[in-house]
Amino acid sequence: MGTQRLFQQLKQLSPDAILGVMAKYRADTSPSKVDLGVGVYRDLSGNTPVLACVRRAEALVLAEQSTKSYVAAAGRAEFNSAVEELVLGVAHAVRRDRRARTSQTPGGCGALRVGAELIRAAAPAVTVYVSDPTWGNHASLLGSSGLTLERYPYYDAVAHTLRFDALLQRLDEAAPGDTVLIHACCHNPTGADLSPPQWSQVIELLQRRRLVPFLDLAYQGFGADLDADAAGIRRVAEQVPEALIAVSFSKNMGLYRERTGALIVIAENETRADAVMSHMLQIARSIYSMPPDHGAAIAARILADAGLKEEWIGELGAMRTRITDMRILLAQRLREVTGGGSFDFIGTQRGMFSLLGVSAAAVERLRDRHHIYMTSDSRMNLAGIMPDNVSYVAGAIAAELS
Repeated sequence: MGTQRLFQQLKQLSPDAILGVMAKYRADTSPSKVDLGVGVYRDLSGNTPVLACVRRAEALVLAEQSTKSYVAAAGRAEFNSAVEELVLGVAHAVRRDRRARTSQTPGGCGALRVGAELIRAAAPAVTVYVSDPTWGNHASLLGSSGLTLERYPYYDAVAHTLRFDALLQRLDEAAPGDTVLIHACCHNPTGADLSPPQWSQVIELLQRRRLVPFLDLAYQGFGADLDADAAGIRRVAEQVPEALIAVSFSKNMGLYRERTGALIVIAENETRADAVMSHMLQIARSIYSMPPDHGAAIAARILADAGLKEEWIGELGAMRTRITDMRILLAQRLREVTGGGSFDFIGTQRGMFSLLGVSAAAVERLRDRHHIYMTSDSRMNLAGIMPDNVSYVAGAIAAELS
């Protein structure tokens, strides 16, 4: 009689879409291969660099460190305070009224998951609305908590425009108390953001329908600048009684592997904010117990030191400019090789990503014939575009459209 095996019923799963693209790219031996898939920043040498300000801050942190003991379930107090100030501004009313509570998390992913668990603890029957399309891992991070997810229209990949009227119509059907996940800036995967007037209409809808915004801020500083990219969040926080904000420092400080993030929760008053914080800490304890400290210590040092912060803002500006320059250059090359402006949208969008708007079959041909890698929905990471490959990429795209 055979012994029952624990894992014998588990079947091999297909790889995550982005991880699958990464694996195929690495296995490709072509000298012409181009990676537009994985969502990390790259400099002109193709490297994801350690920022100079991070190196300096890290050296200071290590020189002063005397223990590797835990910090706290909420992480570093100075990090959490600095994150609130960076995201909400120095004198925002919710900070003055002590309505905001912040907990350090393992990256922006940790913030999204802790936020989802917090929503489920407070109101397990609510629905969370996510944009169509959205970042591929949003559904897993939020839905695996047991929450019900629905989609709201966001972007027309053929016309390369926001489906804003459809967005408003769909969210106007949401029930009071439902949650709406909103990309704060540099929408992933489309690069198409809400305009200030559109933010006003969304805020009015949130107020009127009594919906709770869950704002995902993964790219602060990659769109326009630190303050402009947080402007939508600050306006929302001024005008709604409750909100959640997931923050990541993977992109704007290059702290990918350090898993440095935070969850900010805004409550109706100070008493409720304290109650929310108690649940956040309990949730964190049940998932990962204590957050990693190294990245948060580096970020806190950068944000507290005037010289390091100035250096960071300069390096962040250089990263943003590089991506913007490549956007404009790719749009120009595509105009030249196609003889039209159907790809001009790439030059006007923001952040690292755009949807090329071609079929999955065209994406496959770009991979198999030209060794150009992107996800099957034709999401491109513009940080993979270089001055020495932009003409090749544009020509390949044009060839597969004909």
